[in-house]
Amino acid sequence: MDISALLAELNVDLLPEQGQGVVSRSPIDGATLAELAVHSPERIAQTLARAQRAFHLWRDWPAPRRGELIRLFGEELRNAKPRLGRLVSIESGKILQEGFGEVQEMIDICDFAVGLSRQLYGLTMASERPGHRMMETWHPLGVSVVISAFNFPVAVWAWNAALALVCGNSVVWKPSEKTPLCALACQALFERAARRIEGVPEGLTSVILGAHEQGAQLVDDARVALVSATGSTRMGRAVAVRAAPRFVRTLLELGGNNAMIVAPSADLDLALRAITFAAAGTAGQRCTTLRRLIVHESIHDALIERLKKVWDSLPVGNPLDDGPLVGPLIDLSALQQMQAALDAARNEGGEVYGGARVHAQHYPGAAYVKPALAVMPAQSDIVQRETFAPILYVMKYRAIEDAIALQNGVPQGLSSSIFTNDLREAELFLSSKGSDCGIANVNIGPSGAEIGGAFGGEKETGGGRESGSDAWKAYMRRATNTINYSRELPLAQGIRFDLES
Repeated sequence: MDISALLAELNVDLLPEQGQGVVSRSPIDGATLAELAVHSPERIAQTLARAQRAFHLWRDWPAPRRGELIRLFGEELRNAKPRLGRLVSIESGKILQEGFGEVQEMIDICDFAVGLSRQLYGLTMASERPGHRMMETWHPLGVSVVISAFNFPVAVWAWNAALALVCGNSVVWKPSEKTPLCALACQALFERAARRIEGVPEGLTSVILGAHEQGAQLVDDARVALVSATGSTRMGRAVAVRAAPRFVRTLLELGGNNAMIVAPSADLDLALRAITFAAAGTAGQRCTTLRRLIVHESIHDALIERLKKVWDSLPVGNPLDDGPLVGPLIDLSALQQMQAALDAARNEGGEVYGGARVHAQHYPGAAYVKPALAVMPAQSDIVQRETFAPILYVMKYRAIEDAIALQNGVPQGLSSSIFTNDLREAELFLSSKGSDCGIANVNIGPSGAEIGGAFGGEKETGGGRESGSDAWKAYMRRATNTINYSRELPLAQGIRFDLES
């Protein structure tokens, strides 16, 4: 695992960043990859000043021209996919296939954004006044701050940055302090793309290294027009409170406690595959990870037995090797939180299967763990809390209305799914009386969203939307325009306000 050579291939020069305060450690073995300096308040202020200057220039570029830069960035990502994907695996611990998949998400959102650069449409509305036209126009918003989490160290930034940039904004990125190298690699690749177009403003994108204090300074700065924060509900609440006094726009994509309902008519072979990836993929560290399985009482016991066999066979190990499907947790603290959650599940009447630490002798500084099943008598306190680990709580239901009530009976509202071949059940689940989540799927798990749809959720998930559909509107400001091309001045609502001549 020659990190120096890999960073050199990605054109990452650590010399300006070396120092103390941000330590990148690989979850694979706990080894230190790099020690980097926390950015000072002065440097953050300078970075924001450059970003504001860049915005004032960039907003004048025609949107299709801005899209050309994103197209070139997509080319750089295609060329770097094997190397950047490997860095993602080394620094975040996900298996190589998932590391490559995350870079592919970046490429996909670049393709989406290039097309979007010619489709930033407004509307024309009928006016009630003769000789008048009404329309809406969309304009660049300003400096956009992106705060991202460790579990998707490059893709979430790309979801935001690709859209923000084609919309005419500059972008300042504060990545997780656990995955700074991935951020520096993305910045280096973007700078390579920017050098291929004459006149790209300096400071159009930048990276700020640090933790809570650095993020707080970014949120507080009056030059910041948008804060997009992806992470825990606790973090999002702190961002929202800081942003509220100056009414800065926020885009919050926060915690998930995602459920799947398995109905009596479900294709159990299909459901079993979906459950396994959604619950165990990325070692249970996706915001869309399946955490609650709600199974009809007629098939509950049989499905549990099948799950136990699959859980026994899941290969856990070094994510850079061929074979493992489950890599390590991000660190030993995550392991402690997982074990505390399993203890709580037992205390609340649950029967826990799996969940033991493995490979501790070979990797004492890493947190490899077997995924766990916790068969619960009810949706207890621990089930209603999100634990960022591969724990799948299993409950049973009798009527579909009860299953939907369980699905909705948690504070979070990100992703959800149902496995059923009953058309009425599927349509009920997708209706206004069904799932209250931002994502609701039928016969597919809650995890693994495509970039074409807006990504995000309701309730304590924050209400923000990233990635596809019309999520671009969060990065722009809307103006409603009325044009009078007549020689009269009629007032709206038929109001008369006549002046004596």
